[in-house]
Amino acid sequence: MDTNGVASYRASSVRAAREHVRCAVQDGPQRVTTNGDSERPNVARLFDYYLGGAHNFAVDRLVAEEIIKRFPVAEMARTIRSFSRRVVRLCVEEYGIRQFLDLGSGIPTAGNVHEVAQSLDPSCTVVYVDSDPVTVAHARTMLRDNLNAAIVQSDIGDVGAVLRHPETRRLIDFTQPAAVLMVGVLPYVTDEPAGVIARYRAALSEGSLLALTHLTKDVEPELVGRLVDLGDDMGSKLVPRSKQDVEEFLCGLTLLEPGLVLAAHWRADGELPGTSAAADASTYGAVGMV
Repeated sequence: MDTNGVASYRASSVRAAREHVRCAVQDGPQRVTTNGDSERPNVARLFDYYLGGAHNFAVDRLVAEEIIKRFPVAEMARTIRSFSRRVVRLCVEEYGIRQFLDLGSGIPTAGNVHEVAQSLDPSCTVVYVDSDPVTVAHARTMLRDNLNAAIVQSDIGDVGAVLRHPETRRLIDFTQPAAVLMVGVLPYVTDEPAGVIARYRAALSEGSLLALTHLTKDVEPELVGRLVDLGDDMGSKLVPRSKQDVEEFLCGLTLLEPGLVLAAHWRADGELPGTSAAADASTYGAVGMV
């Protein structure tokens, strides 16, 4: 390829990547592109990049940097990942839980559930769930030597399929306490999210925990409103919810202290504040006991 051809190819690649910027904002972990080649960005790999992971390509990094210029998405991703780590440590150290079901997981990148849990007790078992084939392919490569962790390819709204999957049945005994994590995924569940949550809760035994986060406009309406507007413009629905809405999802659970609060503040003793106050104020978090 001559110099002009190289320049043209690179320009074309940049245009294609920028065309896909909208996907990184509007699509949730369970709605990423199914094309796994290195020429197209993938939302799960974007989040991997935001979190400092290595499972991303040059095109993902290009798009991620474009988005970061407009929104504090990296800080938002790190806020919910930090919440997830704290929840997992709590489950293992204080409640003796050794089984985890991580719904809408994306790529289990830096600081993921199985790393945290198994660093505390190698016997901990983890089932990740995501519907995107690219995400699943990355995760299976990462987990191929870990007999106590697996990923299930399924829409999290198909609760029966998730719970009946052979890997779920192999690694999680629902007659014993388990933790269900719904971290970062619920704003993309537009069809009866309360019902989806209730069906997972119904499968859990006494002493199990359910942890969730949820995007909200309560504190930072301008920032979150821009994210929602961009999604709407592109025909994809992102649903932030109020504190009252999220409280209804948790009805019937015994909430652990400090209850439903901003995820950045949930049992964050000793952690440094985030670099973006707006990002820290965009997401609620809570943990409830069955």
